[in-house]
Amino acid sequence: MIVTKIDHINILQASLKAMQCAVELLSLPPDYLLIDGIYPITSSIPQTPLVKGDQRSLSTAAASIMAKVIRDSIMQQYHELYPEYNFAKNKGYGTREHLQALAYYGPSPIHRRSFNAGKHSLLLL
Repeated sequence: MIVTKIDHINILQASLKAMQCAVELLSLPPDYLLIDGIYPITSSIPQTPLVKGDQRSLSTAAASIMAKVIRDSIMQQYHELYPEYNFAKNKGYGTREHLQALAYYGPSPIHRRSFNAGKHSLLLL
C-alpha cells in the first residue's frame, strides 16, 4: 500500500519516486521537465526544479489544478469508505474536525503513521 511506502521512505522521497514513475509511464516522453520544487527526479530527460513552480509556469499551474481536482475526487471516494473522517469536506487536511475524528476513531488504513501533528497521524493523500 502507498501509505506503507511513504512511512518507509518518507513523503519527499515517495513524491519524487511517484513523479519519476509517472514520467516513465508516459507513452510519449516529454522533451523537458519542470519539477515543482527544489529537487530533481531521476530521469535522463533534461529538467529544471522550479521553486513555486505553480506561480512561475502556466503549464505547472495547470498541472497543479488538475492534480488537485483528481485528489479531491479520490478523497470523495475515501469519504464513501470512511465517512467518519468527513474527507468530502476536509480532503484529508489536518483540520480541527479531522484531528478530532482521528482522536476519536484512530487512524484509518489510509492514514500515514509517520507524520505526527501532536499525537495524530494525518492522511496520506
